[in-house]
Amino acid sequence: MTSKLTYMGAIGLAALSSVAAAPAFAAGTTAGTTITNTATVDYQVGGVAQGQQSASNNFTVDRKINLLVEEVGNVTTNVVPGQTNAVTTFQLTNSSNETLDFALVASQLAGGTAAHGGADSFDVTNLRIYRDNTVTGTVGSWDVGDTLLTGFVDELVVDTAIRLFVVADVPGALANNGVAGVTLRATAREGGTSGSQGAAIIETTGANTAGKDTVFADTAGVAGDAARDGSHSDNDDYTVQTATLAVTKTSRVISDPFNNTTNPKLIPGAVVEYCIAVANSGSAAATSVVINDAVPGQLTFNTGTILLNGTVTGATCNTDGAAGGSYAAPNVSGTIATIAAGATRTLVFRATVN
Repeated sequence: MTSKLTYMGAIGLAALSSVAAAPAFAAGTTAGTTITNTATVDYQVGGVAQGQQSASNNFTVDRKINLLVEEVGNVTTNVVPGQTNAVTTFQLTNSSNETLDFALVASQLAGGTAAHGGADSFDVTNLRIYRDNTVTGTVGSWDVGDTLLTGFVDELVVDTAIRLFVVADVPGALANNGVAGVTLRATAREGGTSGSQGAAIIETTGANTAGKDTVFADTAGVAGDAARDGSHSDNDDYTVQTATLAVTKTSRVISDPFNNTTNPKLIPGAVVEYCIAVANSGSAAATSVVINDAVPGQLTFNTGTILLNGTVTGATCNTDGAAGGSYAAPNVSGTIATIAAGATRTLVFRATVN
């Protein structure tokens, strides 16, 4: 900013200057601050000290708009199909030299590569933004004490970083490793009025003025967010981690009334063993797996033959399960508590050909 220095009286021996002290903020001296510089001149005439002469200069510190939106943790948020209130975490820092409001927009990626390398393949629903409450609840984690925001952060002071949570619901019936990318974008707005979002900020163009000018100093964010546009953004994502189950059903003849167990045939009176195998090729455990099988009318269920949670060797079911399950004509049923990712578990039972 150009200024004029007016000298009063004759130029003498020396000039001393003093500058008003400024706080040592990372963002710099507060916008609108008046900085005054005064020079003094002392001199003598004929050995007699004369009145001190001085001249002052002052200027107004301009406004630097700078902000940073960052994903926190640099990891995806693992979710399961149908999950509600899935959380991604961001941090917003006001590095400007003035207290400001910040408009917030959470949006979904439209295809492409998400933050952690996966291909964006689905959209979450019910996107919301919360501000971490550092007085109640668990600081740094989303909980009921956090504040649901209505589109903006109100009166964020200089050199302050706050935690923001983008919370969403996950649709059901999603494939394992599906990815939903989300973007959080913050845009600086005028501060000064608590409880309402301030007006849009316009960068000062042309030459420096005598008033408080505005300079955008933000860096480029994610795609579409240019440097020095008064806003900043970052991406995060949700990744589906679920069980993927495949069911196979096999049978083998155990015995018949004439050959017994030596090369038995499927004649009336033969005993047949059924095996229902459930394989989990997903990346999360399947729990409370309920298996039901209706015994055909041409067969009679053999009481006490249900085995649960057995294993498979190759394509062959082992008879190493534990007794359990139930039979309520015509249905055989049983529940396997957990089938771990990559595991196969079975329900085995026997019946006699009528």
